[in-house]
Amino acid sequence: MKKTQFTDLILFENDRVMVVNKPPMLSSLDERFAEAPSLLRMAKAHDPELRLCHRLDKETSGALILAKDDESYRFISMEFEHRRIVKKYHAVVEGIQQFEMEEVDLPIGTGRNGLMRVDFGSGKDALTYFQSVQFFRHYTLVECTPITGRTHQIRVHLAARKAVIANDTAYGAKVPHLSAIKRKFNIGKFEEEKPMIQRFALHARAVKFRWDEGQEVEVTAPYPKDMDVLLKQLEKWDS
Repeated sequence: MKKTQFTDLILFENDRVMVVNKPPMLSSLDERFAEAPSLLRMAKAHDPELRLCHRLDKETSGALILAKDDESYRFISMEFEHRRIVKKYHAVVEGIQQFEMEEVDLPIGTGRNGLMRVDFGSGKDALTYFQSVQFFRHYTLVECTPITGRTHQIRVHLAARKAVIANDTAYGAKVPHLSAIKRKFNIGKFEEEKPMIQRFALHARAVKFRWDEGQEVEVTAPYPKDMDVLLKQLEKWDS
């Protein structure tokens, strides 16, 4: 398999910031007690001054902003704090979900085993908007706009609406198999069917932020191969 080069991930760059397309199954930061590569390690090897301005779950792919100097890092951090940076995620969720800019305003707190949950007692405020983009017979492609940035926010809010992300088994989803949607599906006697996607189907599709003298930068991150293949299979066999 061809090794991923950091320069291949760059979607946008100027003299202050860059936006990259993080591959799935690559940690944003170095994992504790692990020698596996991380996006931060790749970025530092490219330019030691680069700093991650936010992060994505290991399984989540998509757009991430990096700053090239301390001043730019502080600026982007303040833009996040004041909720002026717009992030759009695409998720393939179970079932036919009719979302029309649906607002989900549910506090999120820490649950068990590193998972999060809706917590009206001690949870932190969390707000997300959902818009259905494409319908299949058993799944829906949904655009998710988080206003706050809580851990697992989109995953928890979708699960609360009984629209769990495909293959997000931690929050109650099933493993998506082609045999469940394709008629007359056949597999070899001694073969084991693989999931249509090996991780939960969530991708940071776009990011928009203000830059020099109020000029806006909007960057769209193409789907990685696994998400693209999943959607093509659904279009072919589940429409």
